[in-house]
Parts: sequence; C-alpha cells; structure tokens
Amino acid sequence: MLALPALTLFLGVIVYPFLQSLAYGFFDGSLLSDSQQFVGLGNFKELLASPDFWAMVRTTGVFVITSTLGAFVLALALAMALNAGLRRAAAWRTAFLIPWILPGVVVSFLWAWIFNTNYGLLNGIIGALGGPNDTNWLSSPTLAMVAVVVAKIWHSFPWMMVLLLAAMQAVPAELHDAAAVDGATGWRKQAYIVLPQIKPAIALTLLLETIWGLQHFEIPWVMTGGGPVGATTVLSVGLYKAAFTRYDLGQAGAIGLLWTILMAVVAIAYILYSVRLERQS
Repeated sequence: MLALPALTLFLGVIVYPFLQSLAYGFFDGSLLSDSQQFVGLGNFKELLASPDFWAMVRTTGVFVITSTLGAFVLALALAMALNAGLRRAAAWRTAFLIPWILPGVVVSFLWAWIFNTNYGLLNGIIGALGGPNDTNWLSSPTLAMVAVVVAKIWHSFPWMMVLLLAAMQAVPAELHDAAAVDGATGWRKQAYIVLPQIKPAIALTLLLETIWGLQHFEIPWVMTGGGPVGATTVLSVGLYKAAFTRYDLGQAGAIGLLWTILMAVVAIAYILYSVRLERQS
C-alpha cells in the first residue's frame, strides 16, 4: 500500500507513454491526422532497408564509443591523480565537478560558441598563435563529430571520475601495504593492485555512460541540429526529426523500438559480465 502511489505514478508517467510510443511503430500514423492504420512490421522493414537508418546507427556508434572511451580515459587518469594524494585534492575534485552540474543545453551552447567559425574561442586562440582562424568546425562532417564528442567528453567525465575515485578509495589499505613491501610502486601498483580491484566499478561506469550516450540528445541537436549532411544525426536526433519535423509517428515508433533493443543488448552484456565476475569471486 505504501508503494502504490509511487507505482501508480511510475506506470502512468513512464511505462504507459513508453509502451504507447513503441506501439506507434506498428501503425501508419501522423501528428497531422487522427487516423491510424495498422501496418504490422511495415515500418520496421522500411526502416531496416533504408541507408539513412544504418547511417544513423553508425553515427550513433561512433559518437557513443569515442565519447565513452574518451571520458573514461580522462576520468580514470584524474581519479588516479586524486587518489595518489594530489595537492589540494578536495579543491580539484570540486572544480572537476563543474561540467557535470551544468545543464546539457548550457554545455551545448557553451561548446557551440567555442567552436563557432566567426567569433569562437578556439579559432581565436589558433589565430593568436599564428594559425588559420577560419576553420568551419561545425560545418565539416568530420570536424562536427569531433566537436560534439569533445563536448560530450567534457560533460561526462566528472561523474565517471567520482565513481572511479570512490572505488579506488575503497581498496583495502592492506593491499597497498603488501604491494609496497613487494616493491610495487607507481604505475605497477595502479596496474596490478588498484585496477583489478575496481573492475566492477569500471564495468558499471562504462555501461551507464554507454546507455546515456545512446540516449543523448542535447549536444548533437543544439550544436549541429544533426548536421551537416546528417554527420551528427544520432538515433535520438533521428527519432526527434521523424516525430516532430516529418510528423511520422510510425517511423519514430519503429526507431524507438529498435533503439530500445540496442540498449537492451548493452545491458544484457553487462549482466552476463557481472554474473561471470561473481562466479570467479
């Protein structure tokens, strides 16, 4: 009875809209019309046969993999530095959290300004150093993807750093003492003592960031609108365009269902990995 209000809210606000949006994938419907016609798997067949859809999948894969690995490497390096007794670690830890607490839209506008061709900070710095100051960062397909990935890394690394740092600080002191007695110092202690102990935290961090990367919308949409020429059109942007630009609810629902399956595959892979870790321990 105590859980019933929360459960009712969850079903009404999350589960029902989610299932309804997925159901759109089996109908030929539009936001401009009340009529809907059941087409079964027609939307999915059309979508899977479309080169544009597979281009979105590839773009999403590039965006998620590069931003996740980039943020993880940066977060791991900073966590190791803070865990090693960096001077004024508390102040550094607080400063590193600033990108995380900023809203995604604010981060997007900030980096869009940095990469702006005419008055952006990056071109200004390059010009001051004697280089070309007219690079069209957000108008080039390759450079636009680099820009949104950099912005995503900057926004994501703080929470990953905090989680990894907490895991490192939970490593028993006895292991550090035993490693010191055996002569393990510096990178050897990090590689052979710390990293094996935080493998579950690493796996969880990568899983959550991968799922959030698959769901991410603000940065590609605000910075580039999915362009140029679809170079940064990830699945979330593609779904938004299908539903609210072309008003095609059927295609949007089909994209949503395939998108959900993709995220489920990632989650299942993590569950299988966790089960294997438990059996080994």
